[in-house]
Amino acid sequence: MKLVSFLTRHGPRLGALVTTGVLDLANAGTRLGRPLPDSMQKLIDAGPQIWDHARRVIELSPEEDVTARRTLVAPLPRPIRLRDVNLFLEHMEKGLALLGKTMSPQFKRQVIYYNADHLHVYGPNDDIPFPRQASWIDFELEWACVVGVTGVNISRASAADYIFGFCIFNDWSERGSQFPFMDANLGPGIGKDFANSLGPCIVTADEFPNPYALRMTAHVNDELWSSGTTSSMHWRFEDAIVALSVDRSLFAGEVLGSGTVLNGCGFELGRRLSYGDTVRLEVERIGTLQNRVVEAQRT
Repeated sequence: MKLVSFLTRHGPRLGALVTTGVLDLANAGTRLGRPLPDSMQKLIDAGPQIWDHARRVIELSPEEDVTARRTLVAPLPRPIRLRDVNLFLEHMEKGLALLGKTMSPQFKRQVIYYNADHLHVYGPNDDIPFPRQASWIDFELEWACVVGVTGVNISRASAADYIFGFCIFNDWSERGSQFPFMDANLGPGIGKDFANSLGPCIVTADEFPNPYALRMTAHVNDELWSSGTTSSMHWRFEDAIVALSVDRSLFAGEVLGSGTVLNGCGFELGRRLSYGDTVRLEVERIGTLQNRVVEAQRT
């Protein structure tokens, strides 16, 4: 399934991408005699039996409930939690070297993450308002997994069963304020706390013969800046699920970012974004997540 959230006058609503447009899943389920949840989080919480019902509804796709064009928002407009996990280590190694530092051996010994901003989440084609004092505007080419089942002390053998699906993730970064925080041996801080993009859809895990063999690209104003593959991950999402569930619950609906693929940001390339630039991230089998960088407005 390629699941989306689309905009209505009452707020975001659950949908699915089909060949003729966007299917309103809740309406279609009711039409076919068995209602479905009307939001992504409610669908995730409903569990595997309801997911199977959603698949059947998508297969039937009543044409009355399909609209050719809808405005998509982030598939999980406000995730219950968002963590960016350092699963691609080559980016960390190169980025720290550019700052005259070396990567701690701990990154290869254990899964390391930071808590990301889950309150300012943007979707496909949204403008991304950067702080007005921004001195180095940057993107990060990532993807993410969405946890589908709540669990604790999850084993490596069963970890894949806890993945609901995957989406594209742009971890927007303002390097000018990020690096001073890191120099103080803190996390990225306010250099990250203003915007993250998710989308364009969540593709359920059953759609991937091998999720760790997907091409990833980033274009800026239609110019290719970055190209990589999910196969270069040092850790996998399953490793993160195991590590983050030790003696504490990992909850359905949590989003785990992958970290940045090698050369997947302007900093590694010695390049900077400008206001007005359009960034297009693509991950094979998932789709395209495009956003335009703008200056935050005074309110």
